[in-house]
Amino acid sequence: MKTNPVRSLVLIFVTLALVVCSFGGGALTGYFVSQQRGIVLGPPRIQTTPVSPTEAGTPADLAETFAPFWEAWDLVHQMYVDQPLNDTALMEGAIRGMMEALNDPYSGYWDVRETQDANNAMTGEYDGIGAYVDTGGEYLTIINPIPGTPAEAAGLRPGDQIIAVDGEDVTGMDPDLVRLTRVMGPAGTDVTLTIRREGVDEPFDVTITRAHIVIPSVTAEMLDNNIAYIQVSIFGDDTDTELREALREAMANNPSGLILDLRNNGGGYLNVAVNIASEFIPQGVILYEVYGDGTRRPYEARSGGLATEIPMVVLVNEYSASASEIVAGALQDYGRATLVGTTTFGKGSVQNWMPLSNGGTLRVTIARWETPNGRSIHGQGIDPDVVVEMTEADYEAGRDPQLEAAIQILTRP
Repeated sequence: MKTNPVRSLVLIFVTLALVVCSFGGGALTGYFVSQQRGIVLGPPRIQTTPVSPTEAGTPADLAETFAPFWEAWDLVHQMYVDQPLNDTALMEGAIRGMMEALNDPYSGYWDVRETQDANNAMTGEYDGIGAYVDTGGEYLTIINPIPGTPAEAAGLRPGDQIIAVDGEDVTGMDPDLVRLTRVMGPAGTDVTLTIRREGVDEPFDVTITRAHIVIPSVTAEMLDNNIAYIQVSIFGDDTDTELREALREAMANNPSGLILDLRNNGGGYLNVAVNIASEFIPQGVILYEVYGDGTRRPYEARSGGLATEIPMVVLVNEYSASASEIVAGALQDYGRATLVGTTTFGKGSVQNWMPLSNGGTLRVTIARWETPNGRSIHGQGIDPDVVVEMTEADYEAGRDPQLEAAIQILTRP
């Protein structure tokens, strides 16, 4: 067969990705588990040292498996009408296709720019419209607009699906790519989103001017009846530190109760979730990670929590996902708090973000997690103790029956 000069490079990348997928729940897990925040739920911190393609090697037993790939590679280079071809784009397309074949919305591939954008979003600052989103469905879906951002000003709501961007239909496109390459962009530029909203007959367009977004991950205030209210919107770089400071200020007021609002929280770093749960649970297992070989790894509560005895209510909804479900599930299992709202999202899988030598990143699901009582959340979610819905009329009128129910629970005799 005729060879191509970049064949060895492409095979190294594709083989590396295949090896990572094959052993993510086994041999490589031992290494990444040992790294600080190496195993994560939702958007994690990328490892800083890429895996060398030469270290991965090219297994001889894959030669037959890859034969059709190289046949296709050579035929495209020999016959495609527009030459020369972009071999890098073909290689990255091969990796994307391989990851899509896993049929896992949380596993995938990001190129260099997408990797940088994803990292920037988790630092708490980025350029975009200012909304937490769900990338696990068919379309990019709004979880919650961030207060004070263009997304909120434009009237975007939880559940809004973005079905086109600047007039381009995004059906079939990876929602992560829609977010990173279409919706995010330089501050001051406009983007037109075509929105499909439940209860509205026809899709409609919303034009939003992007801005520099600074994400407040923790907000706090004292409510009537001396109730402390703390909202955690994401489990980012400094969220555990911000929460601890908010708890110090709240507990100084000797509150009669505490409301922890995890609604519309799409997740974040695993270790941050453990740290946050440890502020309310004095000891015991916070969660278990369950790997493909059946191994279960416990994560224990850390000592020194500031609010381990105060009466608590946790607010959750259908957009509470991943790391927020860890915290809610642990607090519920220990009877530490009453959960109010609606059933959570059900994102109970663990992803590693692993850098490739070209600057791209492979996102691989390596495990699933369980609550302290062994409940599997993936695909099921956590049912609240007290179910309270938010209707369209509530949104329109600015009412919050879920928060009202939480206050009633903490103030009843």
